[in-house]
Amino acid sequence: MLIKYRRFRRNYLRPLFFVLFFLFSIDAISLIRHRPNTYRENINVDRRSDSSLPRNTSVFIASVHRNTEPILRSTWNQAVLDLVDFFGPENVYFSAIESGSQDETKEALMDLKAALDQRYVSNTISLGMTVWEQLEEIDTRPPPDAREPGWIWNAAESQFELRRIPYLAKVRNQAMEPLKQLQSEGREFDKVLWLNDVVFDTEDIVTLFNTRDNDYAAACAMDYKVAPLYYDTFALRDDLGLKTMSLYWPWFQSPIARAAAERNAPIRVTSCWNGIVVFDAGPFYANPPLRFRGIDDSLADLHLEGSECCLIHADNYLTAEKGVWLNPNVRVAYDVKAYNQVKTDRFPNPFWTVVGAWVNRLNSWRVAIQTRLETRVVQTRLEQWRSETPNGGPQRHEPGDACLINEMQIMWSNGWMHL
Repeated sequence: MLIKYRRFRRNYLRPLFFVLFFLFSIDAISLIRHRPNTYRENINVDRRSDSSLPRNTSVFIASVHRNTEPILRSTWNQAVLDLVDFFGPENVYFSAIESGSQDETKEALMDLKAALDQRYVSNTISLGMTVWEQLEEIDTRPPPDAREPGWIWNAAESQFELRRIPYLAKVRNQAMEPLKQLQSEGREFDKVLWLNDVVFDTEDIVTLFNTRDNDYAAACAMDYKVAPLYYDTFALRDDLGLKTMSLYWPWFQSPIARAAAERNAPIRVTSCWNGIVVFDAGPFYANPPLRFRGIDDSLADLHLEGSECCLIHADNYLTAEKGVWLNPNVRVAYDVKAYNQVKTDRFPNPFWTVVGAWVNRLNSWRVAIQTRLETRVVQTRLEQWRSETPNGGPQRHEPGDACLINEMQIMWSNGWMHL
């Protein structure tokens, strides 16, 4: 028996192994050779002359902060000041909201404010509640017989819980408030730029602004915490409204989106955020203006949730006309180490190119089945919600159905949790 096995291994298994290894090697070489180059705007000493951006592009910069002191002091504050120097103080307004920080985020933002004031940059930096005040707000629940907007019933605890997404939407809208006030004073902006607590530089922003020659409703970067795995799965949906295939490049289930990613070309998506996003400012001046929101509490009661960073694109009237685009050439990160790993001329590196290609291939059937099952659950609950439209009221409608997931997120203690 042992002799037969050795003969079988020598005559069949070894040749088969060599053939498979040869085919895999050819495939790996092809994948590595066809990795696209990264395109970035070249910002020279003049800071503007190599950019196709109009010199008078005006930018409203918005951000929210909680426990972001390390990134603020290490890179973020200086990166914002570099943006001011590039666009010109007269073309920038900076608006930031801080709340609930346990570190010295408030002090770091005040240092940034001092530097902005020194450059004569208009700004609003709002320092919100302390962590103890935030905890008190979370614990100040409505009574069981008096529901308030933004709260959801927790049957296990027999009490209401503060929903995370409407809370975040409220804070983001607070950061956008100066935009309307400035319009009443005769000052409007071309772009609205949202910045997470990520490492970035001016070339990243200018490259993002110039996505598709400045023709978009919104354009997003790609963000990383641990390279080469991208981070923001909550908001990113491909052109078919589907979640990504995996965290590895080239990411997408949609053949069109995946092909664009493989070329490092702008990728049309249904939604994205990914650390940094720039909007055409027009919809924020509409009547009514574009605003951040969560899904209706009655829909959330069915154990569904959707990111405010996804819903904003579903509500944006320019999305259908100009599209939302992911620019894979703009890669930002949540610490300096990860940023240095992704800021390369060709990304990902050869090893992760091959790994990513095979992870996506091997995941395809499993993810396709999982997506169908998840979509069925979401659509069933969405149809139930629509069918329960109150008598005499308008038909219930949620335009951001691609954003919906089978989750419920609530504010909890000094953070948030799933319910």
